[in-house]
Amino acid sequence: MNLKPFIHHLLGCSILIASCSPIKEETRITGLIAEQAMVVSARKEASQVGVSILREGGNAFDAMVATELALAIAFPFAGNLGGGGFMVFRKADGEIGSIDYREKAPLAATVDMYLDENGDVIPRLSTTGALAVGVPGTIAGIFEVHRMHGSLQIEKILAPVISLAEKGVVVTERQAASLQANLSILTEVNGPNSKFSKTYQAGDTIKYPELAQTLRRIATNGRDEFYKGETAQKLVDFLTENGGIITLDDLASYEAVWREPIQFDFQGHTITSMAPPSSGGVTIAQILGMIEGFDLKNFGHNSPEYIQVLVEAERRAYADRNFFLGDPDFNFIPTLQMMDKNYLKERMSTFNWDQATKSTDVAHGQINFQESDETTHYSIMDQFGNALAITTTLNGAYGSKLYVEELGFFLNNEMDDFSAKTGVPNMFGLIGAEANKIEPGKRMLSSMTPTLVEKDGEILMIVGTPGGSTIMTSVVQAILNVIVFEMSMQEAVNAPRFHHQWLPDEIRFEKDVFTQVTFDALKSKGYLINESPSPIIGKVDAILKLSNGKLEGGADHRGDDAAVGF
Repeated sequence: MNLKPFIHHLLGCSILIASCSPIKEETRITGLIAEQAMVVSARKEASQVGVSILREGGNAFDAMVATELALAIAFPFAGNLGGGGFMVFRKADGEIGSIDYREKAPLAATVDMYLDENGDVIPRLSTTGALAVGVPGTIAGIFEVHRMHGSLQIEKILAPVISLAEKGVVVTERQAASLQANLSILTEVNGPNSKFSKTYQAGDTIKYPELAQTLRRIATNGRDEFYKGETAQKLVDFLTENGGIITLDDLASYEAVWREPIQFDFQGHTITSMAPPSSGGVTIAQILGMIEGFDLKNFGHNSPEYIQVLVEAERRAYADRNFFLGDPDFNFIPTLQMMDKNYLKERMSTFNWDQATKSTDVAHGQINFQESDETTHYSIMDQFGNALAITTTLNGAYGSKLYVEELGFFLNNEMDDFSAKTGVPNMFGLIGAEANKIEPGKRMLSSMTPTLVEKDGEILMIVGTPGGSTIMTSVVQAILNVIVFEMSMQEAVNAPRFHHQWLPDEIRFEKDVFTQVTFDALKSKGYLINESPSPIIGKVDAILKLSNGKLEGGADHRGDDAAVGF
C-alpha cells in the first residue's frame, strides 16, 4: 500500500485543519437569493439594468445586450463597445451554444509589426495607443445574439442603457483608485483635456452624453451604424489621426461567429465552456481531467497537497495552451486530442509527490495531427430557465488607454494577445507560439472562460471571471469549491485562490490569506513561491441553482461586483 498520499493528507489536515472540516450549516455564508432571475456583474448599476430588462419580460439574451453596454458606462475599466468577448448559453430546453465576438487583427497587420530592425519587440507598441487596437467585436456580438435569440425590440433594450449614460454613474472608492493609478498614462495617451485626464474622487458622478448619442444612433440604425455608418467613419478617422491602421473595410467585414462549445464531464457533472480562439474551455478541461483521479476532498481545501496536485495540472495544461491554441479559422486546433483522458493521464505520469516538476522539464505534449487581468465577466439566469455566461474585455486596464471623446468609449489593446514574437511573453507573462502569430483578419488567442455546469440534465452553475492568464485557474477553483467541497456560491467565490501558468515557474497566492506553514511545505518540495503582494487572482461572478429551485448569486468582494435578482 502506498502511504504517501495518506501521510500527505494528514499533514495537510494538520496544517489547515479548519479547511478539512465540513462547513456547519449555521455558519454558511450565502450570497443574494432570488426566486426566478438574476444578473451578477462587476457593478450594481449594470446588474440592475440587466434585471430591469428581465422584469420587462425580456429573456436572458435581451438582458445580455443591456448588461454588456451598461458595463461600458458603469465599469469602463473593462466594459466596452470598443472590445470583444465570448458568450456560452444553455437554453431552458437544453440547447447549448456559444458565440465568438473576439476582436480581429486589422487587414494591414503584419507578423512583425511590433518588432524593431533587430527583430526585438518594441516596448508598449502592442499595449498602448492606436496601433494596439484590434477590430472591435462587441456591437456585432450583441446584435447577433439579439437576432438569433432576443425577444424585445432593441430600442427598448437600449433605453435604460442610454438613460444610465445620461444620468451617469457614481465613482466608487475602488474606481477612484483605479482611475488615479492610470491617470498619468491616460493623460499621456489622450492629452490633458480628455474626460479621463482629471482626478475623480469617490462620490463624483461621471456622465457619458457622447456615448448616449452613439447608443441612440445604434438603436436607430442597428449594428451597421457601428461598422458602416457615421459611428464607423468617426472611429476610423479618430484611429487614423492617432496612428492606427483600422479601416472602414476592417469594420465592414467584421462578423461575430457562432461556435460549437467545448463540453466534457467531471465527477458526474457536464461542463460547457468556450472553444478556441478562447483557450478557456480546453485548458479547464485539461486541468480537471488531470486531477479527476485524485481524492481532492480528502486532501483538504487549499491544503499543500491540494495545491500541489492542482499546480502540476496547471503547469502541464498551460504548456499545451501556449503551443497548440490559436484561431481555429487559421489553424488546426487538436481539441479532442488535448482533452483525451489517456493523453491527460500520460501528461500527469511524471507527477511526483516528493518533488516539484520544473517547468523547464515540461514542454507541450506530443499530439499527432496533420490571453485580461482587465476583463469582466457577468452571469445571467432568467425566469424562463435560460442560462448565459459572458466574458468581455478591452484586454488591459482601459484597453489601449485610447478614449474616443466624440463617441464616448475606450478602445481595446487586444493586439497584445497575439504572439508578437515566438517565446516572448505578453503583458500577462504568457508565452506564445506559431499558432497565435499575427495574421490579417485573425482572432487573437484569449483566456476568457465563460462556463456552465450541469448536473443530472439541469443547470447547476454559471461561472466566469476576469483575470488575464489567471482566468482559467480561478474558474477551476470556483467549480471545485462547489462540486468537491460543497460550498455555497458565495463561499466558493470568497475562497482564497492561487495560480500557476507554466512560465514563469512560480505559484502566485492571494495576499495575506495563505499561511507561511503552507508556503514552507511547498518550498520543501522545490516549489517556487512568489511571496510579493499579488494582484487579485480573478474576480468571479457566478450563479448557483439551489436544490429548491432558487438562485444564489456569488458576487466577488474583491471588486464592486453585485448580484441583482427577483
